[in-house]
Amino acid sequence: MEDKVLRKLFLGFIHIHILHHAKEHPIYGVWMVNELKEHGYNISSGTLYPILHSMEYDGLLKKEERNVEGKIRKYYTITDKGNEVLIEARKKAYELFKEIK
Repeated sequence: MEDKVLRKLFLGFIHIHILHHAKEHPIYGVWMVNELKEHGYNISSGTLYPILHSMEYDGLLKKEERNVEGKIRKYYTITDKGNEVLIEARKKAYELFKEIK
């Protein structure tokens, strides 16, 4: 049960990480998996890609396909809506951090 609860909690953190990095520069799946691992999130690409697709569907990210060494790689960048969500999420996360630290 604890695993399930933590996964749900961490899923929100992962969304914030994705929006943050997609604002800094275009991101792609493998890069994001590795970035999340550096922060202690053990997420597979099979879990990440549906998250990216749903965030694109929700209008938070936009996708651009690029040919990289003969292979199509999907890069994601933040949209205006995604930026608004990120700003609000940062405010909420900061308030929570101040309260629980």
